[in-house]
Amino acid sequence: MALVVIGTAGCSAGSDEPAPQSSSVSATTHAPTAAPPVPQSSDGIDIERIEYLGPADADPAENWANLYLPAGDHEDGSVPLVTIVHGGGWESRAGAEQFDEMARDLAGRGLAVYNVEYRRVGTGGGWPTTFHDVARALDHVPTMAETHPQLSIDDELVIGHSAGAQLAVWVGTRHRLEDDEVGSRPAFVPSRVVSISGPLDMRYAVNHGNGRVIKQILGGTPEQVPGRYASVDPIQNLDPQLPVILFHGLADDDVNPDNSRHYTAAVRAAGGTAELHLVDGETHTSLVHRQSPAYQQIIERLTAVARAELEKLRDE
Repeated sequence: MALVVIGTAGCSAGSDEPAPQSSSVSATTHAPTAAPPVPQSSDGIDIERIEYLGPADADPAENWANLYLPAGDHEDGSVPLVTIVHGGGWESRAGAEQFDEMARDLAGRGLAVYNVEYRRVGTGGGWPTTFHDVARALDHVPTMAETHPQLSIDDELVIGHSAGAQLAVWVGTRHRLEDDEVGSRPAFVPSRVVSISGPLDMRYAVNHGNGRVIKQILGGTPEQVPGRYASVDPIQNLDPQLPVILFHGLADDDVNPDNSRHYTAAVRAAGGTAELHLVDGETHTSLVHRQSPAYQQIIERLTAVARAELEKLRDE
């Protein structure tokens, strides 16, 4: 797959965008005591709350997801499931609610969307809790499909933005981990992943603008905790059978676009499929907002990827 560059007009981050992932912003230490309300359903879209951990393991304020469903009756296994993992530097300053718009836009195109919240630094997360939470959220998918038989989970897409992109790509390859590693022996593995503005080369990112947040979530530098980086750094955990589609704004000052370039090159060198979209004029967060000139193109590509046959994606 050749490099794709989508030309757009400049779009700066606005006040309604997710908090930018910046190594100069400190994580809040004020954890919420309850989960936010379930978003209101709208015409054609039903929304319900999912609790993916049992009471003994869960923090009710953090271990939940919102499931967006196309309204009406559907045949069993007919509605493709998409999972969204939000970013925010693995910190509590940003949450799943920032992706309500994208979830609604995808559900409006006939997809089910599982928008996951998890514990982050400042809300009980960090190493290894954050990674356990996201792994368990994905492992809950088969159980969720039992109670929602319209879901099609055989070829699930996981989308991640920023730190969530690292988590999304990681959950797509954790079946290759050793049994004693965090997140190993998954009950469910997605078949395709989309990374938006992701730090997918964590050893590079720790020295190029993201050092504070990466050292914070992993508990040290690559030299201090090499095993942790080896377990969760996407570029160190390649699966040539997993198609990965990447979007990265060329005006991203928070996560260097070279992260996506490095990861794409590594996947292709390993014989896998990586489709890279470098987007002119877009910042770290602008790509995931309706105001972006590229947003509708991204939504259309996400929809197509969610519905595509796996072998076709691998051959592109």
